[in-house]
Amino acid sequence: MQITKPIVTLVNAEDQIIGRMCSKVAKLLLNGEEVVILNAEKAVFSGKKKNKISEAKEFLDVGAPERGPFHYRRPDRYLRKTVRGMVPFKQPKGKSAYKRLKVFMGIPEEYKNKNMISFDDAQVANLKGPHFTLAELAKEIGWRNRME
Repeated sequence: MQITKPIVTLVNAEDQIIGRMCSKVAKLLLNGEEVVILNAEKAVFSGKKKNKISEAKEFLDVGAPERGPFHYRRPDRYLRKTVRGMVPFKQPKGKSAYKRLKVFMGIPEEYKNKNMISFDDAQVANLKGPHFTLAELAKEIGWRNRME
C-alpha cells in the first residue's frame, strides 16, 4: 500500500475578498488538498469599515475570557477561524480537513519563489463599494503588530 502525499496549494490572500476566498479554500480542504494561505493580513472585507468594526467589537463581548469562546485578534488566526466556520469541523472529515490548513502573515522563507494561486471571482477589483483589509480590522479590535 502506497501512501500518497496530499497536494499542497498555496493561496495568496492579498486583495482577496475574505468570504469568497475562504469558501473556495474550504472546498479544497474537503477535497483532500493541503492549503497554505499567505499574506493573511492583506485579505479584504467588503463594506463600510465603521460598521464592520462595531460588529466585531460587539462580537468580542460574547462569552467569558477564561472559558470561551475565544475570539482571536491576529489576522492569521481570524482567517483560520473563518475557514473553520465553513467546514464541518465537528465531524471527522471536517476535523481532518481543518488540520490540513495553514495560515501565515506575510510569506515565510520556505514558500518564497513558489507558485501561488488567487481566485478570480474573489478579487477586490470586482468590488464597487468600500472595502478595507483584515489588518485594519485587527488593529481596531486590539491586535498589536509586534513586527512594526
